[in-house]
Amino acid sequence: MKDVTGFQILVDADACPVKDEVYKVAFRYFVSVIVVANSYMRVPEHELVERVVVPAGPDVADDYIAERADEKSVVITADILLADRAIKAGAMVIAPNGKPFTENSIGNAIAVRAIMADLRAGGDVVGGPPPFQKTDRSRFLSALDEALVRLQRSD
Repeated sequence: MKDVTGFQILVDADACPVKDEVYKVAFRYFVSVIVVANSYMRVPEHELVERVVVPAGPDVADDYIAERADEKSVVITADILLADRAIKAGAMVIAPNGKPFTENSIGNAIAVRAIMADLRAGGDVVGGPPPFQKTDRSRFLSALDEALVRLQRSD
C-alpha cells in the first residue's frame, strides 16, 4: 500500500497531540506521513510512515520541514513561523487544534506572536494557548480530511 498520490503530510512532531489522527486519515487516503522530531519517537510500522530524527537545535526540525514543503504537502504544526514558511512554499498548514493557517491569516498570527513575545520580555505574565480539548481533535480530523480532498481535487 505504498503512497500512490504523490502527496505528503509533514508533522512537526515534538509537541503534536494529534499524531494518531494524522496516521488514521493518511492511511485512509494512502498519503505518506513524515514525522519530524528532535528525538526518537514511536511511529506505526507502516510503509506510509517515515520517522525523521533531526539533531537538537533551534529550528532544525522546522528547517527540515520547510525545505520539503510544497504544493503537494500538508504541514501539521503549531509553530507560526514554520507555518509562514510552509505557506510561502505552497503547502497547506493546519494547527493541531484544527485551525488552518492561510495566506490571509498568517500575518495576523505573526503580529500577535510578536506582541505576546514583547509582553513576556517586559515581564508581563501572559497565558499560553488554551488547553487542548476533545473538540480540537474533532476539528483537526475534519480539517485534515478536507485538506487532503482539496489536494486530490487540485491534482
